[in-house]
Amino acid sequence: MIYPNFLKEKDCIGVPAPSDTAKDSKKVKKYKHSIKYFEDNGYKLKLSKNLFTSTMGRSADAKTRGKELNEMFKSKDIDFILCASGGEFLVECLPYVDFNLIKDNPKFVAGFSDPTGILFPITTKYDIATIYGNNFGPFGMEKFSRSHYDFLDLITGKKFDFKSYPLYENERLKTVTGLEPYNLKKRVKWKTLNGKDLKLEGRIIGGCFDLISELMGTKYDGMKEFNERYKKDGIIWFFDNCELSMEETIRTLWKMNEFDYFKYCKGVVFGRFGVEASGLGYDVKKCLEDSILNELKIPVIYDADISHKAETLPILIGSIATIECIKNKGTISFEMK
Repeated sequence: MIYPNFLKEKDCIGVPAPSDTAKDSKKVKKYKHSIKYFEDNGYKLKLSKNLFTSTMGRSADAKTRGKELNEMFKSKDIDFILCASGGEFLVECLPYVDFNLIKDNPKFVAGFSDPTGILFPITTKYDIATIYGNNFGPFGMEKFSRSHYDFLDLITGKKFDFKSYPLYENERLKTVTGLEPYNLKKRVKWKTLNGKDLKLEGRIIGGCFDLISELMGTKYDGMKEFNERYKKDGIIWFFDNCELSMEETIRTLWKMNEFDYFKYCKGVVFGRFGVEASGLGYDVKKCLEDSILNELKIPVIYDADISHKAETLPILIGSIATIECIKNKGTISFEMK
């Protein structure tokens, strides 16, 4: 596994917009606040020219977005890449991304949600570690949470051990200024499918569940080879399900098994589901019990802090991870092997 350079003092952060960006005045204000935060902390920024041009959920046409990623990897002035935002349509730009260029110029890429579309192929196909946990936009909040600082500690290489958070956001605050913090009100409670404490060790891969379901089986899916390269380590999957229903989750897990995703799997970690929707009366526990994971006897942690319901832990994708769920509290650590 290749581990690019972590972000250092006075480095230049490239902020591409391969998915959506800001358009309305409140989100623009938030992004400008994020720019100020990073510049006030001594970082140089190379911002997407399309940072404020969102149209139908896209910062620009697919070719422009792909070209922008290529330019940021090619640039000798950019040290680290942090995606601007999540969204819906990052996959459209993948045919225009020069993955050989990325392979020859490895840099850390970090993002959350839709940026899984670029993180997943970079790690599974080219053995370059990536980082899941935040986009550029949330650093425009007026008040940071612990997860902001955890993410900053990971991308700067200062910290590789993290603990679950005490509270999470089940409902977001109404947007008034655009700079609202997370609305952390509900108690965090990590769970296991069998109700017992659990410890997992293995090479970690995953991201936004919705996006991985779209990439599965395409030329941007390198899991078959990734599995074989790291079968001695065993694989830990982490999934952040944003919008898929319980029924869709069961079908997607079945399909993943058909593609041998769980061939050397030592465990699966699901974050809190972004939408707990079911036409058949499923809750998360029953959904996972009725899935192929239970049939395969794969250990499962769920309701973890890897979720669109903030806060979310930063994940060093491709590293060796140790994850524990003990008395409904979680810990995760990463080793660069």
